[in-house]
Amino acid sequence: MQFSKYIDETNLNPTATLKDIKLLCDNAKKYNFKCVCVHPCNISVARKFLNDSEVKVCTVIGFPLGQNTTNIKVLEAKEAIELGAEEIDMVINIGRLKDMDYEYIKNEISEIRNITKNLILKVIIETCYLSMEEIKLMTEICSELKVNYIKTSTGFGERGASIEDIDIMNNFKSDNLKIKASGGIRSYKEALDMINHGASRIGTSKGVKIMEERMTSNETI
Repeated sequence: MQFSKYIDETNLNPTATLKDIKLLCDNAKKYNFKCVCVHPCNISVARKFLNDSEVKVCTVIGFPLGQNTTNIKVLEAKEAIELGAEEIDMVINIGRLKDMDYEYIKNEISEIRNITKNLILKVIIETCYLSMEEIKLMTEICSELKVNYIKTSTGFGERGASIEDIDIMNNFKSDNLKIKASGGIRSYKEALDMINHGASRIGTSKGVKIMEERMTSNETI
């Protein structure tokens, strides 16, 4: 696969302006990234800026804390689809996972899966707050529910993705579940390490820097 297609170029800054979103989309087109990932309020403008390209628009649901009610997350997802989102990254309710309320977790993911069944759904589990056993469990749940990706992080937690996170997911996922490494990935070497350990997508706000570093590197995939 073309390396640039691993990258979901992201701007989820609370101060992101329309000018920032246009720059994000222009860079995504220039480097032929897989997606741009933006807040729901920027879905429509991102679609407009990308209407002459193959770059897809991704948005986030229940972001960044995951503590919205399931009904609100479902409404967010429905509106995102209406606005033109082609991929959805949802944050689980981490507190309910810590409570071992696995039926709640499964029900919430299932409800959003039901309305995103024709789209790519990525489930963000925020690995910085989870034990190895909880990462393993969420990987098994995502495999069972047939979502497209399990995603490490929002980028707003105590840390981002780690190789250890990716290795756990890769060891326990089904063949159909893919991994998105996100959070703190700022260099080509870091991105390449994640891919070599099993990540199929890289969520980053440093996609341009990563591509520039790749151009000067002798190590490629």
